[in-house]
Amino acid sequence: MKVEFIENTPTAIRFNISGVDVDFVNTLRRIIISRVKTFAIDKVTFYINTSSMFDEYIAHRIGLIPLITPTEGYDEKDEILFNLDMEGPGTVYSKDLISTDKNVRVAFDDIPIIKLAEGQRIKLDGKAIMGNGSKSAKFQPGLATYEKKDEQNYEFYIETFGQMSAREILNKALEIIEEDLKATEKELK
Repeated sequence: MKVEFIENTPTAIRFNISGVDVDFVNTLRRIIISRVKTFAIDKVTFYINTSSMFDEYIAHRIGLIPLITPTEGYDEKDEILFNLDMEGPGTVYSKDLISTDKNVRVAFDDIPIIKLAEGQRIKLDGKAIMGNGSKSAKFQPGLATYEKKDEQNYEFYIETFGQMSAREILNKALEIIEEDLKATEKELK
């Protein structure tokens, strides 16, 4: 196996990988989109919503906002609370979601959630949990694709949605593959 990086930035990596078959690159792609864990707001409790939008619609939008997910120190048992209390007129942005944990926060401040008119108010709490893309697309850390160049030679591309760097996504996916192989080896003994 040989790997040669073409692009390597915090938001995207592109590399040629040779000496492998399609099964390996497709496994890597599928692990990235379905098993790398990230935080996402999963439950939203509304206390006040006098906006023109239903609670469920706003909760869905909030759930899709990428949250910075540290690669160490957190697991599936952790819950991070977010608070939002805004009154119109004005636009409510992702930066208005205030986290109770300084390490887990919105990845991008300027994602619009809802526009409030004069006198409209929204007050809510959101609970972020860790999950993976097999549970819901809101937990996917990014996108992963590959293109076959020739026999056993592929160009692989990873782009982050903002929860962690593209390189961290790759490293986490490789750790998952390694853990799965060790578990399989243990079962075969």
